[in-house]
Amino acid sequence: MKVLLVTRPQPQADEWVAALQAQGVAARALPLLQIEPVADLAAVAAWKSLDTYRLVVFVSPGCVKSFFALKPAAAAWPAGTLGGATGPGTSQAMRDVGVAAGSIVEPPADAEQFDSEALWRRLEPLAWPGRRVLVVRGDGGRDWLADRLRERGAEVAFVQAYRRTLPTLDNAQRALLDGALAQPDRYGWLFSSSQAVEHLAELARQTQWASSSAVATHPRIAATLRSLGFGSVISVRPTVDAVVSSWTRSIQSTLPAPNQRH
Repeated sequence: MKVLLVTRPQPQADEWVAALQAQGVAARALPLLQIEPVADLAAVAAWKSLDTYRLVVFVSPGCVKSFFALKPAAAAWPAGTLGGATGPGTSQAMRDVGVAAGSIVEPPADAEQFDSEALWRRLEPLAWPGRRVLVVRGDGGRDWLADRLRERGAEVAFVQAYRRTLPTLDNAQRALLDGALAQPDRYGWLFSSSQAVEHLAELARQTQWASSSAVATHPRIAATLRSLGFGSVISVRPTVDAVVSSWTRSIQSTLPAPNQRH
């Protein structure tokens, strides 16, 4: 059975593997991003004035976890502050740390993509002139949403809660990677980050990817994979059901016709 390698950082990788396996997909975790918390003084200070922000945007579940790790013991999420999430995983992470569901703004569950553009469609109708917005993110990232908010008159600031680094593979992970490189027809890749694609290229230099297949949860990630040379790339919605459906169809399309099977 062809194995789908989940490249998300931990613990998300194991969560996705469990969800995929529950639907019959042979999945294994091979995280290609490592999340390291950053004690950014600006992020620590932000907790002292969180009630002055109309909106705090989180770009990933790891971002939520890292930011709330800096929360002073007596602090609480202000009732008048909205929490912006780019996708359901981030929304769940916010609920897990105590942000009320009524304070969370997120793309609709049936959105084609979970990204800044989808979140903006929810934020755009609100009044932004003079409102303060805080974007909590990792090292770098897109400024697209911040630009839209500024165009509408908001004051936008950024803090860094974590950094994404190249993972150090243990012996089992290295063996799994080597196996996938040696037998690309027996493995596929699931990517939710273009940086994870770049890390794979760094970990497996000189590899030719024409025989490799991948599932990408955003068109930008799919474009990165194609530029690396992946022979087969499928772009899907970033949900377990969408990945399972596309992956299953992909495997079935490569099976030999009944009269060719032995």
